[in-house]
Amino acid sequence: MSGREDPLAMFQLAQSDAEAVRALSDNPNIADEIIGFHTQQAIEKALKAWLAVLGVDYPYTHNIIVVLNLLEERGQDVQPFRRLARYNAFAVQFRYPGAEETPVELDRRAALADADAVLDHVERVLSG
Repeated sequence: MSGREDPLAMFQLAQSDAEAVRALSDNPNIADEIIGFHTQQAIEKALKAWLAVLGVDYPYTHNIIVVLNLLEERGQDVQPFRRLARYNAFAVQFRYPGAEETPVELDRRAALADADAVLDHVERVLSG
């Protein structure tokens, strides 16, 4: 079973990204773009694990809005997570030289809390 088919495997990947945020957030030498990227990845992967639980073959995308829309189309209440689309700015484009300046202020503690909130919800979904 691939990660696209196994909700638990995708959820574990999400947990790893959240753990990176937890471990790196207090280090001032780590750029906000890196913390934001791992936050975005934790959220995206957790949401994809949720889709996998529903039996949905999710697309290869880094767009949280696309994943939220797929969940909503399947009758899931994603309204509490809509605001997390702000992390899309960290998906890929701001991690490379020459990229625009990150347009999103990153509150590292809030980023971790946001990732944890999604992980907690999806963990409950996985537990069934």
